[in-house]
Parts: sequence; structure tokens; C-alpha cells
Amino acid sequence: MSSNNLRILVIGVGSIGERHLRCFQATGRCDVAFCETMDKRRTQVAGLYGVVGHASLEEALDLPRWDAAVIATPANTHIPIAMSLAGRGLHLLIEKPLSVGIEGVEQFNALVTAKGIQVAIGYTLRSMPPLRDLRAAILSERFGKPLQLTVVSGQHFPLYRPAYQAIYYADRARGGGAIQDCVTHHLNAAEWLVGPVDRLVADAAHLALAGVDVEDTVNILTRHGDVLGSFSVNQHQPPNETTFTVICQRGAARWETAANRWLSCSEPGANWTVEKTYQAERDDYYINQAHSFLNQIGGEGEPVCSLAEGIQTLKVNLATLKSVDSRGWETIA
Repeated sequence: MSSNNLRILVIGVGSIGERHLRCFQATGRCDVAFCETMDKRRTQVAGLYGVVGHASLEEALDLPRWDAAVIATPANTHIPIAMSLAGRGLHLLIEKPLSVGIEGVEQFNALVTAKGIQVAIGYTLRSMPPLRDLRAAILSERFGKPLQLTVVSGQHFPLYRPAYQAIYYADRARGGGAIQDCVTHHLNAAEWLVGPVDRLVADAAHLALAGVDVEDTVNILTRHGDVLGSFSVNQHQPPNETTFTVICQRGAARWETAANRWLSCSEPGANWTVEKTYQAERDDYYINQAHSFLNQIGGEGEPVCSLAEGIQTLKVNLATLKSVDSRGWETIA
């Protein structure tokens, strides 16, 4: 199958679905349409992007014309929708997290294998060039074996997602809260850098966000085999910044999102050296992800985040939630 002129259906055009629609359209390599049950929203998005908006998934699927779909609905609906679409032979880009529970995931994985479906999970940090370059340096063993990973992140969530109180975020059962909506990105990226989490202990609380009672502040200690990890994340501090620091046997590497750069240090007592600073807008990362998915469908590349990796991170999400409740270490099976 050619990776150009594919027919992509975006399911759900909330803020993230609209971004996917816009960024797939920006590739110039596919025809895009969408389905959205909310009449006002459907009319608005269709007019803004000059594309067809269907009132329901059933209506869209009455047209036997789709090559692939982007599932951008609340996380609790991902697996049922994905099962239906995979059964029709559509390739799938599924927004993170893959689900809010493990139910149906094994059956979906088996169906994907049986049908030869291409699947990617929308963990967009993997499409960001600074993180990709930092990872390449680590994998090259330039700094030696990784020993420790530290992630510190925070932003003023109401500024960036003012509707958070009225959407899925307010409900853990739909994928809400800082663990499933935010920290899952960091956990997935960390697993990409230093390997899968095999056990963890977590603490979380609702401290600041108005109008919700889900957690907005999270601390996690992780083990990735021999590598120790730590994550400190909140959704209420004024500055929007994230740092990933990987300490290795012969040096260290750091990604700073606020400055959009990665750095290194190899001499004891020395300062950080800027390896590279990047110029990009947020849409650029989603356009990168869209290109990667189209390449994957065409047999021209690997998924940015595979289904197997998405299932692994789902298990880590669930273990994190369980640890918060149990107040103890949890093992990822």
C-alpha cells in the first residue's frame, strides 16, 4: 500500500482530535475526514478545515472508503472502537493511553495480528527531535550504561486546557487525572530511553486544580531492571517545563523542553554543554507522528510507539494507580 493519498478517518475532534486532523492534513499525503457526535463542534471543525464531518461512526463506516483511522475519543472507549475498526481491516493510530484497564487488550492484540493491521499509540514525546537525538546518544553507549533517570515536570494545566473540568479529565474511569493523562507520557518516554518498568511505588494527590477531585500531583519511583527512575510531576505550577536527565557510567544527558534543547556533561565538576537547540511549534511533533504513521502503513518504517509498547505503558499506568491506593510497591507482570 502506498503511504500517499491514504484515506484517514479521525474519530472525535476535541482538542487532540482536531490537532490530529489538522496535522494529517498538513502532511499533504492523505485525504482526511472525521466523525463527531456534537452538532456544533462538527459544523465548526468541518468549516474550519474544509473536510467532511460525519455525525456518527456508524454513518462514516457506511462508506467503504477508509484505509486507516485515528481514535481520539476518551480512553475507556479506545478498545471497543479499535476492535470494530480492526475487524474491518483499518490501520489504527490510537491516542494514549491505550485504555483504562486491561480488559479486551489481549483479544485486540490477537485480532491485530490475525488481520495484519498496523497499529501505533499516540505517545507524541517520541516524535520530538531533542528526545530522539538524546536517545540515539544513549543507545550509542557514548555515555556508558544508564544508571539513573529523573523526570521533573510541571505546567499550569488550566491555562492550556481550560475545559478540563468538563471533559474526560475529571473522571478517572474515562482516562482522567494526572497519571493517565499526563505522567503516562513521561513513563512511556522513560521506557523508550532506558527500558521497561518492572516495579514501582507511587504517591499522588489532588492539591490545586479547581472543580475536579482527580490527582494533579504525582511522585513515582521506578525500577527499569538495574536502572533507578524517579518522576515528580504537577499540573498547577506557573512555568511550563519538563526535564529528562539520564545519568550514565561515563556522563549524563538532559532534555529541557522549555529551552527545546538537549545537553550533555562528561567531566566531573563541569557544566552542561548544549548539544543542540531546536526550533519547532507544537504541531510539528504531531505532523512528525502523522508522517511516521503513514510510512508505517506503507511498510516504510516502524511505529513511533508500537502496540506492544503501548500495552506495557498501560500496565505501568495501572500499577501506578494501584500503588497510590495500596501505598506499596507494585510489580508489572
